[in-house]
Amino acid sequence: MKTLGYIFLFFTFLISHQSFADSKSFQAQKIRKSPQIDGRFNEEAWKKSDWINDFTQRSPYEGKEPSELTKFKILYDNDYLYVGIRSFDSQPDKIVKRLSRRDNLEGDYVSVQIDSYNDKRTAFVFSVTAAGVKEDMVISDDGNNNNINWDPIWYVETQIDDKGWTAEMKIPFTQLRFSKKGEQSWGFEIIRSIYRHQESVMWKLIPKDAGGWVSQFGQLKGMNNIKPQKEKSITPYTVAKLEKFEKVAENPFKSSGSNSNINAGFNGKFGVTNNLTLDLAINPDFGQVEADPSQVNLSAYETFFEEKRPFFIEGSNIMNFRLMVFGNFMSDNLFYSRRIGRTPHYYPDAEDDEYVKTPDNTNILSALKLTGKTKSGWSVGVLESVAGKETATISDGNDNFQQTVEPLTNYFLGRVQKDFNEGNTMLGGIFTATNRKINHDHLDFLHDQAYTGGFNFQHQWKDKTYMLAIRGIFSHVRGDNEAIIQTQRSSARYYQRPNTPHTKLDSSRNSLTGHGGSLMFGKMGNGKINYMLFVNYKSPGLELNDMGYQRKADEISQLGWIQYGFREPFSIFKNLFISSNQWIVWDYAGTNLVKGGNVQMSMNFKNHWDFHYGVNVNSVTLDRTALRGGQYFKEPASLNYWVNLGTDPRKPVQIDLWGNQSWRKFDYEKSKNIGVDFTFRPHNTLDVSISPSYSTSNKEIQYIDTKELTNDTKYLMGTINQTTFGLSLRINFSILPDLSIQYWGQPFIASGNYSDFKYITDPLAENYYDRFEVYHGSQVNYKNEDEIYEIDENYDGSVDYSFDNPDFNVLQFRSNLVARWEYMPGSTLYLVWSQNRDDYLHSGNFVLNRDLNALGNTYPHNIFLVKLTYRFGL
Repeated sequence: MKTLGYIFLFFTFLISHQSFADSKSFQAQKIRKSPQIDGRFNEEAWKKSDWINDFTQRSPYEGKEPSELTKFKILYDNDYLYVGIRSFDSQPDKIVKRLSRRDNLEGDYVSVQIDSYNDKRTAFVFSVTAAGVKEDMVISDDGNNNNINWDPIWYVETQIDDKGWTAEMKIPFTQLRFSKKGEQSWGFEIIRSIYRHQESVMWKLIPKDAGGWVSQFGQLKGMNNIKPQKEKSITPYTVAKLEKFEKVAENPFKSSGSNSNINAGFNGKFGVTNNLTLDLAINPDFGQVEADPSQVNLSAYETFFEEKRPFFIEGSNIMNFRLMVFGNFMSDNLFYSRRIGRTPHYYPDAEDDEYVKTPDNTNILSALKLTGKTKSGWSVGVLESVAGKETATISDGNDNFQQTVEPLTNYFLGRVQKDFNEGNTMLGGIFTATNRKINHDHLDFLHDQAYTGGFNFQHQWKDKTYMLAIRGIFSHVRGDNEAIIQTQRSSARYYQRPNTPHTKLDSSRNSLTGHGGSLMFGKMGNGKINYMLFVNYKSPGLELNDMGYQRKADEISQLGWIQYGFREPFSIFKNLFISSNQWIVWDYAGTNLVKGGNVQMSMNFKNHWDFHYGVNVNSVTLDRTALRGGQYFKEPASLNYWVNLGTDPRKPVQIDLWGNQSWRKFDYEKSKNIGVDFTFRPHNTLDVSISPSYSTSNKEIQYIDTKELTNDTKYLMGTINQTTFGLSLRINFSILPDLSIQYWGQPFIASGNYSDFKYITDPLAENYYDRFEVYHGSQVNYKNEDEIYEIDENYDGSVDYSFDNPDFNVLQFRSNLVARWEYMPGSTLYLVWSQNRDDYLHSGNFVLNRDLNALGNTYPHNIFLVKLTYRFGL
């Protein structure tokens, strides 16, 4: 009890010793007649009160006078907030006015940021460029999270004249969240960016080394007797789809070479209370979303893909729950929205004369989200989604039958978080549930129930300078014995691994439970030195992958980070940062897996170029996945470096060069990666970027197969020489702020050539060369007609075991052409053309011209879409 008392007193001390930044305020003026939104300020309403010109430069020279004058004024009526900004410019012909797609600010812009919750953590952002391009987003966690995919309904017009340029905004109160009060007091900030000077100026100066962002805002006051207004809208859609692909006469699913359909659904947005919004989607469609980039994954872990679907991105700041809230050292998250609507888990085991048609993705029947923040400081996030049962059709050309490849699945997430002490203290929790209706034996490898949960506590003090954060999580999965065996054997834990006393495979189990946690302490502002210390742990039984994302369990890790920064210009630099990390990782039994560290530098020059450099060192590493369930494999120590150089982003031609190189001792592994990003802006309406990349690697121990013999287990490995080439092309043509055409295309070629086949003898031997044995030439025979290698291990002339030829050439092309027209606020027309090409060879040799020609000769899979949405305000 004494210990709990001390902990309570400690937190009470932290909470009670606060220091808050000085604030400044502005009084909004109420009007009776709404001004016309045209960017001209010639109506009577704009003549009320004075224009405010109290701005301060933040960058490049903090605290200095701005190079140009900026003035603003705030008006309001019962339904709207009006913001007028005049950005004076002594050289108006040099104002940079680039057209781009929404949410992509280029050139001169102004930004209005409103903390209408007045919680000092959350802000609604409305920005516009001199060319009239909008950007809107939600800032949360006092600036640590930005949700750029929030697309509210608001109105703005800009004008350029001989004095500079203007922005006139009209923001509906339906798009803001605030409580019922007689007089409102909101956090408020206005920022102007003068692009040609790379200068930013602010009404309420936020220091560069401030420990927070929203908490540093000034105050917008004077708004009396305005009523919170609940948004109510419904946006139905219809989409027509045509697919064209190669005809295959004997395949009944491809004999016509085409397929077409028409689909429909709707999205709805409803204000449940003043502060909580319900988003509803019935049969949502994401056909206009850009395809995932190509890559080859030879690791034991699942590839992580970014979420690109707007329904799941909006509000993700409250839904996400990472075990570690700083950096990317660990990516574990209790919510990975790509699980919803994922590729089906099962693929039918068809006969040689049978053909299979299986859906690419699971159909989301419905999804709803409840998100917002109450007036008492509770952030709330609830997600409920149902993904339908999916079936594959199997045909022999005469008869068809169905087989379920994904069961009916329900996903649920609940998240709450409470702010205290003007946003300096947070306490929250999360719970997720995945429930599958499994009615077929071949799907018994899936969990029928999976639950995760967690809590978080965070406290900041001394004007957000110092931070303490604690997180805890748990998981519980249930299912058939087959499902729990597979979970135990997965690459996250490998319970079957020999010589590991703290884990044991239990084939009788029908459930598995795990837990984890993290502790973080550091200094994150107010000074040149910042630092952070982390301790994290995950028990062997932790399993998040039904609704979250997790690569590893059975791990305890410690990470330290320190940074020294020069934020103000000096000598040739605009700014300069030097940082260092160190880490140690153990398994749950206390076995040290790796120690490492790095040093890195990041600098921006006064000529607006930038340069980044870093060196990374790892000790001898015990690799848990090298043998795919065998013992740890002792990998030699490693060294790698990376470098990046970027030219002035203001210029019509911008070039970013990057590269990295790594080595391990004994020539165990070597790799090189180089790339360049060219960006061309021949006109204010057009930008083109070309990003070629090339990488080579050589690794002496790459897993191929495991053979279970009578008295032995053989882990078969090979030396792999891998070469990868990719090229991304992006073209953005903005005809109007609400009318744009975008193209993205990526040819991708990767080859892997295996040689020096070997098997593992003693994976932990002190002498590196005692860890494996290379097969002699007489032990290996390749059968070209069957594409297999036969091994005669004991030289008796008979085959002891065999394995498939692991050489590969992956050829892929991904592209999207999207024309997007927001013909009225919230209503959009999409025209989409998507093309994919795929080929796979076993040559293993990289020949760029040959492979590009082969890719060009591969028959394309084309998809054409026309999608129309129309928003009805209710």
